[in-house]
Amino acid sequence: MQFRTKAIHVGNARDPQTGAVVPPIHVASTYVQPGAGDWGEFDYSRSGNPTRKNLETTLAALESGTGALAYASGMAAIHGAMMLLETGDHVLAGSDIYGGAYRLLHKICNRSGISTTLANSSDLAALEAAITPKTKMLWIESPGNPQMSITDIAACAKIAKKHNLLLGVDSTFATPVLTRPLELGADIVMHSATKYFGGHSDVLGGALVVKDKELYDKLYFVQNATGAVMGPFESFLVSRGLKTLELRVREQCRTAQKIAEYLDADPRISRVLYPGLPSHPGHDIAAKQMEGGFGAMLSFEVAGDYAKAKKVAESTHLFQLAVSLGAVESLIEQPASMSHASYDREARLAHGIKDELIRLSVGLEAFEDLRDDLDQALNA
Repeated sequence: MQFRTKAIHVGNARDPQTGAVVPPIHVASTYVQPGAGDWGEFDYSRSGNPTRKNLETTLAALESGTGALAYASGMAAIHGAMMLLETGDHVLAGSDIYGGAYRLLHKICNRSGISTTLANSSDLAALEAAITPKTKMLWIESPGNPQMSITDIAACAKIAKKHNLLLGVDSTFATPVLTRPLELGADIVMHSATKYFGGHSDVLGGALVVKDKELYDKLYFVQNATGAVMGPFESFLVSRGLKTLELRVREQCRTAQKIAEYLDADPRISRVLYPGLPSHPGHDIAAKQMEGGFGAMLSFEVAGDYAKAKKVAESTHLFQLAVSLGAVESLIEQPASMSHASYDREARLAHGIKDELIRLSVGLEAFEDLRDDLDQALNA
């Protein structure tokens, strides 16, 4: 089946009792067993829930994985992956990553004796040079957040295999519509399901998908033991969102491309960061790695300072000033004061996240309306 057909039908079989085309939401927290010590498929909803299982079945199919796990949030999913590590292990992460991931690695995982180094994952030589004897996991984002850097996932997979490392890829920005990291050699693909999967700013969730059954079993053991699972109603909302995922992402990509080209020609803008522009340093890799579009996220630097960028971000009408991304509504934010405020300022600047940077999540509004909104905000 093609991608959009899988999204609608895999994991969404009609209800055998009623014939309902939408599977019912199972809210039960516990399940009657056939006998003492004789376990059925479900026993307790932390360990497994029919609605969550349906979603996980769909996600595994869309990412070409053998198994998926749905979590209470994207950060819970990343934490689940990091709990594969032990005291003394080292994580090598890309330098263009979400602020929440930076905080988790530097201010939570470090408490368990797990150290982290950030390196430019677009520079494969620098990335490989940062591997130490204690490195156990390579964690990257492509496109990166918030600078839209592009990392060659297949090349990273070769590096990881060479050094016997796990490769985890946060593919939230790309979605499986554009990039499927497991097909490129990654071990783990992570998504904040809050974003494009849900697609309507009304659900919180995360997911991990893997190809190796043994790795899936390890992640499941950790999730069941710690309990960071997605609830049944959230699972239903994400399942519903996936059915229109490809249609939404393709259209959002088209509009984002137009906005990037418009801003790139505007003298009020000093730099536009979008992999769909030929001037982007990762454009060629993105064209090879992303199918049919370059994503609906883009960033730009205002010609000015922090205060001017802040004023622009606060002056839009259609672009709503909010963190998060990937929904039908377009959003605008200033990473330095919002999504990446958890960075220490010196570290943030060292990794290229400037005060004048603005990040856009392009929704489903008409390009002309979004263009005019940005124009009036820049004039403000």
